[in-house]
Amino acid sequence: MLRRTKIVATLGPATDTPDALASIISAGVDLTRLNFSHGSAEEHLERARQVRETAATQGRFVALLADLQGPKLRIARFAANKVSLEVGQTFVLDATMDKEAGTQDRVGIDYEQLIDDVKPGDVLVLDDGRIEMEVQSVDAHSITSTVLIGGPLSNNKGLNKRGGGLSADALTEKDKQDIVTAARMGADYVAVSFVRTAEDMHTARHLLREAGSQAGLVAKIERAELAHDKDALDSVIMASDAVMVARGDLAVEIGDAELVGVQKHIISRARILNRAVITATQMMESMITSPLPTRAEVSDVANAVMDHTDAVMLSAETAVGDYPTEAVEAMVRICIGAEKHPSMHQSQHRIHESMEQVDEAVALSAMYAANHLHGVAAIICMTETGSTPRLMSRIKSNVPIFAFSHHPSTQHRVVMYRGVHTVPFDSAKIPNEQTNAQAVAELMERNEISNGDLVVITKGDYSKAQGGTNSMKIVRAGSTIR
Repeated sequence: MLRRTKIVATLGPATDTPDALASIISAGVDLTRLNFSHGSAEEHLERARQVRETAATQGRFVALLADLQGPKLRIARFAANKVSLEVGQTFVLDATMDKEAGTQDRVGIDYEQLIDDVKPGDVLVLDDGRIEMEVQSVDAHSITSTVLIGGPLSNNKGLNKRGGGLSADALTEKDKQDIVTAARMGADYVAVSFVRTAEDMHTARHLLREAGSQAGLVAKIERAELAHDKDALDSVIMASDAVMVARGDLAVEIGDAELVGVQKHIISRARILNRAVITATQMMESMITSPLPTRAEVSDVANAVMDHTDAVMLSAETAVGDYPTEAVEAMVRICIGAEKHPSMHQSQHRIHESMEQVDEAVALSAMYAANHLHGVAAIICMTETGSTPRLMSRIKSNVPIFAFSHHPSTQHRVVMYRGVHTVPFDSAKIPNEQTNAQAVAELMERNEISNGDLVVITKGDYSKAQGGTNSMKIVRAGSTIR
């Protein structure tokens, strides 16, 4: 059984050796994430080069996802590197104090505009939710708060406001420089952090194109404003090629209790709007130090799979964990197990809606035929840009979709799409009347289909024509095929 849900693995020190990288790719990684919050441009470029080389050695297409840091809001540093806050104590965020001289009672802040974004009664959350403080007063240079949840607090920890509303721009100067690096490495996707509006994505796309890259854009959904505004969320999804449910900062802003419902809503809207979606953060957190996941983590990954996320993501588990290969292997097992459930193969996707595009009508018709005609073992989609297999992948099915393309950029792009597998194939070099037969023969040589199996084939009348898919044909492997 081919796995349909894709796996994203974050690269880091734990995967920097050739053997470690080869091991996680062999175990089933489909996309590698380069986290621009850490490391230099040179380190990211070298990791990208190693991924391309290692994947090619294994005959795999593994995509590169460059993840921009965004406006990560942080406190400054403590003179003693760490303090312990007590419930009920007063603690001050001071924009004027020395950034290296934090004390038990106050600390500097990097994002000085925070003073204009908060008011008394607001709750500030630090260190991914481990510390909470209620704002008591705000003056021109500082924010005075009462600690609600105490504990240890160390240098440069993250800072959020419960309920959102921080005005920091999504793209920092560092991000703009990193977009150039992403273009240099040939990234297939670039993720934008702390997106507020669709305009953030339009700006990022413009900068990416200026840098000479045609990479897809991933909007990381981690602000409360998008979680609570359906129209704003939809506009961001439509301005993107994919979205990521970035559950760390998102949970801090909206609270843990709302997270599951919001996650399900984001996945659903992304699929309805024909965009890919990644579910991320702490999916197998215990496997940083353990060779096996907890039952709760198994349920978490399976839940996302059964909601039809395109991909699930590993972060510290593969970047710095002790068991990166085991984490990937565990995720593979869980995905395949969840995909066996009967609900995974029953689709009502847009069944009552009309369409405006010919390629979309062909894509959905192909999936309907594959799901309802007994004996269909595969779908062959001949594609220039990957648009048609993306549309197909929005439909629940257990029939694998094979994207046949001669463009490496397309082959890497489609590996994110649920249920889509890429096959290098240049139809322009084959007489038109032989194209279908050779495509079916390719799948037979790969042992993906057998004699007698039915295969659904979609393509356009003209090779190298983008958006030109306009025909569907059903053929039987082993018979004469035109």
